[in-house]
Amino acid sequence: MEKTTMKNDKALKDQNGLQTIVVREFEPADEPHVQRIFYEGLMEMIPDTAFRGLRHHLESLLLYTAMTVLCFVITMCWWVIGLLPAIVLCGRYFYSRRVIHGYLEHAMNGDMGDIEGFYMKSSDSCLWVAVLEGKVVGVVAAVGQQKSGGAVELKRMSVDWSSRQRGVGAALGRKVLEFAVTHRYSFVVLGTTAYTQAPHQLYQRLGFRCVGVTNGYVTPGANTSFLEQIFYRVRHHHYSLHVQNSKIASKGH
Repeated sequence: MEKTTMKNDKALKDQNGLQTIVVREFEPADEPHVQRIFYEGLMEMIPDTAFRGLRHHLESLLLYTAMTVLCFVITMCWWVIGLLPAIVLCGRYFYSRRVIHGYLEHAMNGDMGDIEGFYMKSSDSCLWVAVLEGKVVGVVAAVGQQKSGGAVELKRMSVDWSSRQRGVGAALGRKVLEFAVTHRYSFVVLGTTAYTQAPHQLYQRLGFRCVGVTNGYVTPGANTSFLEQIFYRVRHHHYSLHVQNSKIASKGH
């Protein structure tokens, strides 16, 4: 597949007006940079899921409280009150790490291990990188799903931590919207398990709206063991955007 020339690349001014973000199609030489950004983005999800996500799951808090009370009633030891919360947090970190590593292995055995073959061989899929100051600092992919009512799925969006808050994520997101308009898809859909507000705010600025939440989402690569179900629990937010109602579509007409 021929690569898009620089003439067709999307260049956007950074917020300080001095630097330029270039979003272009993936090239084989980009693979180690893309995989590094993807890996580092996943590793950030471990403490996010283990600690920040806990307050969003009342059922888990009630379960841990009941476990603490039950152990105290059985042992009648006050030190249990202080020890069990620490054990719970360690358990959540351990199983979050295990699930995320399982997901990483699942992805590397699939699309992220063969980016060229998975995304760049079909006109209904593509992967782009964002380049800032000559460095690959972000990645996003799109996969068309004609059988699902004409939707394209936004996948694998991740931005290097040192280049965030500079418009990289917005530039990548708009590229996927442009792809959807060009290929006449009706919707762009995506899913995220992020607990930080930044990704959700980005999607909302791009025009997405949350259409559903799955509590207790089964992450690909998880083995769903009993302890894993106790210590690992995430919410999966489903977002959708009607392409014809988007600003990108309006500009294209």
